[in-house]
Amino acid sequence: MTVSSQVKTTLASLKSAQASLETFALSTQNQDAKNLFTNAAQQTQQIVQQVESRVQQLETEEPQYKGF
Repeated sequence: MTVSSQVKTTLASLKSAQASLETFALSTQNQDAKNLFTNAAQQTQQIVQQVESRVQQLETEEPQYKGF
């Protein structure tokens, strides 16, 4: 498995975790838990953005990995 595919797999996992956190935030009635899940989802979104920029950098440096 190439570094590019590992980074893209990690990105997909992070997006899945973020979606789960957002779902948990929407489904709970406990305000403390809602805040916790919302904050975690926001932090995960920031990480997703950083990893997405790394994917773009990898694809620029190694065009053969584009789209994988």
